[in-house]
Amino acid sequence: MHYSVMLQEVVESLNIKSEGIYVDATLGYAGHASEILKRIKKGCLFAFDQDIEAIQASTKRLESIGTNFQIIKSNFLYMKEELLKRGITKVDGIVFDLGVSSPQLDNASRGFSYLKEARLDMRMDQDNPLSAYGVVNNYEEKDLVRIIRDYGEEKYAKSIARNIVKARKKKAIETTIELADIIKHSMPLKDTLEKNPSRRTFQAIRIEVNHELDILDESIRKALSLLNINGRIAVITFHSLEDKIVKKVFREVTSVDKLVRELPEIPLEYQPKFKIVNEVILPSNEELLENNRSRSAKLRVIERIKED
Repeated sequence: MHYSVMLQEVVESLNIKSEGIYVDATLGYAGHASEILKRIKKGCLFAFDQDIEAIQASTKRLESIGTNFQIIKSNFLYMKEELLKRGITKVDGIVFDLGVSSPQLDNASRGFSYLKEARLDMRMDQDNPLSAYGVVNNYEEKDLVRIIRDYGEEKYAKSIARNIVKARKKKAIETTIELADIIKHSMPLKDTLEKNPSRRTFQAIRIEVNHELDILDESIRKALSLLNINGRIAVITFHSLEDKIVKKVFREVTSVDKLVRELPEIPLEYQPKFKIVNEVILPSNEELLENNRSRSAKLRVIERIKED
């Protein structure tokens, strides 16, 4: 079952208008998109996803609500260009949910889960030439260390990378369980008992395969340029590095230039074009009881208050 993280908080944060144009940058299985579509009887929803399975499932779900939506098979990095092709230059709200959908995690064949046997894959877009198999079996040891350390924030990155290279010299590492076993034996026993030892490394490889951090800064900036006055962007992150990128961009576009910050009155052209609506919203205790996967989620919301 797919659980949409902070569903009500996102919908309320977007301040939806019935005639507005909205974008779900990460459609998944249409949890957030469905709630938006219900509220825009005179508006239109555009949704982006790379996963054909998610697109097929979401199309049926959204069709049961209305016809005023379009699903675009593309990475959200190209949101601005894809909307322009459809004559859309401004929108009233955008949501980014940067987590992996539950059905993707639960479908063993997709290779996201360290608990189920599957070929190493982890591709959001099945047309992506790079898979987890390629990363694990072909990357140099120093690059594996960097990815596991930086993207997974894993303190045993060197040991894990060294043992991956050692194992693949004997035979290719083909499955999730093979990789999980190498990770488990790359750290002290006490560190394998509290949380699953594979979680951070699998996350790191997934981020690398899908270039998740590489494109986030540029994508958020493009999204900001699409907003109408009073339009809002809501971003849910699940990883400290994602959150750091979002926080940095939001702070940058809502701050007064330091050259004029000390003036008694800030000239109009130097005043920020955006304001932070919510510094950070965390899942409720009720949600955490219902869905443990929400535990690392953070929601940040920003609003355009001035034209360029």
